[in-house]
Amino acid sequence: MLTCENYHRPTTLEEALHLLREAPEGSRLVAGATDILPYAREGRGGDVHLPAMIDVTRIEALSGYTIADGGVRLGADIVFQDFLTDTTLARHLPCMPFCAVWFADDQIREQATLAGNLVNASPAADGTPAVLAMNGAVELARLEGGAVARRTVPVTDFVKGPGRTDLAPDEIVTAVICDSLDGYGGAFEKVGQRRSLVISVACAAAVVKTDVSGQFFEDVRIALGGVGPVPQRLNDIEEKLVGERISAGIVAKASSAAVERVASRSRIAYRRRVVAGFVEAAIEDALAAANAPVHKRMQREETHV
Repeated sequence: MLTCENYHRPTTLEEALHLLREAPEGSRLVAGATDILPYAREGRGGDVHLPAMIDVTRIEALSGYTIADGGVRLGADIVFQDFLTDTTLARHLPCMPFCAVWFADDQIREQATLAGNLVNASPAADGTPAVLAMNGAVELARLEGGAVARRTVPVTDFVKGPGRTDLAPDEIVTAVICDSLDGYGGAFEKVGQRRSLVISVACAAAVVKTDVSGQFFEDVRIALGGVGPVPQRLNDIEEKLVGERISAGIVAKASSAAVERVASRSRIAYRRRVVAGFVEAAIEDALAAANAPVHKRMQREETHV
């Protein structure tokens, strides 16, 4: 059971930051609360009593999104379901619909925020590798001299390890900022121990852009999750593919190098088996999502192998 002494619902960022600064130790800031509620059960956290909970869902400044200067700024209250229902978001963040459809179930997607998924910093988080593949960063806010001060931290530096981030105790995540990838194809691959509400054993996110002819890789971005304490961007594999003529062979060869990234302490052999296939599938699915004409030729090549 989850209980608390005080439940606050601020309507402005300034009010929330003041409440957070004055809150007793052990208080929690929540939005969707989809992580804290399952934790507060017998068998996990047991009975959990908090001095205070600060619910930020009524803060208008944390809602919505803007697209400008080649980037997408997602308010911290954006939930995973938004990537399935908002066609503009799906176009500019092309791997997120595929990530979202794998994420939990319909009810949880309506509540769970992308920002909260990053803050939770689970090695098995779905949102983190997807954001990493889109050069994502986290915008943080705190009070300094009575005014709101902000800083932006790349996701690569924000997630420090399992359950650990660069978020200071007096800071609130206000936005997630990603590159606008309109014109790219996106994909997300995931495997776990069951089909529904699956927690990743391993996952891969990819976004791909081809040249005008659709014959060459112009940009490739790939990230892995669930294979170590933090998500990993596969820069070396990306570099091998950019500028190359697209073929099933070059994709398979580049993807095979991904097995070296597995750094988990459990199920290492299994993760290595699936990772290379995942990266290959993610690239091919991203090409298909981008409607690259060469993708049909690749399918024919694989059929005749």
